[in-house]
Order: sequence, then C-alpha cells, then structure tokens
Amino acid sequence: MIAPEFAPTVLAPLRDGSHDFDFLHGRWRVHHWRLCHPLSGSSEWYEFDGTAVERPLWDGHANFEELDARLSDGRLCGRALRLYSPSSRQWAIHRSTAHNGTLDHPMMIGDFRNGYGEFYSQERFEECSIRVRFYWTCITREKCRWEQAYSADGGTTWETNWIMSFTRMTTRR
Repeated sequence: MIAPEFAPTVLAPLRDGSHDFDFLHGRWRVHHWRLCHPLSGSSEWYEFDGTAVERPLWDGHANFEELDARLSDGRLCGRALRLYSPSSRQWAIHRSTAHNGTLDHPMMIGDFRNGYGEFYSQERFEECSIRVRFYWTCITREKCRWEQAYSADGGTTWETNWIMSFTRMTTRR
C-alpha cells in the first residue's frame, strides 16, 4: 500500500483554448448601449447600431475584428487584434480606434471557462487607476453578447458601461 502523501496525483488535461473565439468569425450586426458618464453615478445610456467583421488568423490562434458604427456626433471605428498564447493558455486582446491611432495599452488578458469569456486589465480613466473587465456571454452560432465594466475599487464592485449585442448577418449565396 502506498502512503497517501506519495500516491500519484491525477491531473486533468490542460485545456486548449486556441479556438475559443471561433464563434465570432464572420459578419455581424451590432447593437450598442453605452453609459453616458461612467463612474459618475449616472444611469443615462445611449444606443447606436453598427457592424463588425471578424477574421481568423493563424488557423484560428489569432483573429482580427473591425468594428464600425455611426454615432450622433460622428463615427466609431474600432479594431481588435486577439492573440492566443499556447504557454499561458490565455488570450491577449489589443485594441485600437481611428480616434487614437495606436494600440491601447495595456492589453486585456483572459480566457473562456464554462461557456463565457472573461478578460481584465488595469487602466487609467479620468486620472484614476481602474480595473477593466470584458465579458463574452450568451454565445451561440447566431448571437452573442459583450460587456465592458469598470471598477474603481480594485474589483470589489463593477459598473457595466458598454454592452454590445451581436447578431450574425446572413450571407447571400
């Protein structure tokens, strides 16, 4: 009989998340809700519509998103480059807009578990250090939902400030 402290440990196989964003490949209609004044106690939201095109790179181990939306005061052109790290088994999300013309820093880091994706970064907002969280939920072949939330207290409480509802565009044959 083997003593318990020397018994072999059975480890679950490591999860390969390199295709977690495959659901997003293609063309989408996107309805947006944005909080007018995040982290101010405001509950005033505005809505707008747009499109997104998602392209796989490196056999699905990376992808590139082009987001385009018309706002009442102009246009929102956003880009996201998502890269999968086989060593950490996590995704890094690099963002940019036509407004700033640079890759946002820092990148969002996270992964998918139990049917949803969760990603975090530490950023600056109006001269304050905040935590930022992205959630991908309600994922099906035809629809999905993305949410952004801010925390000014280190992640104890969160305020959702941007929601995007994606609906897949049908392609004509």
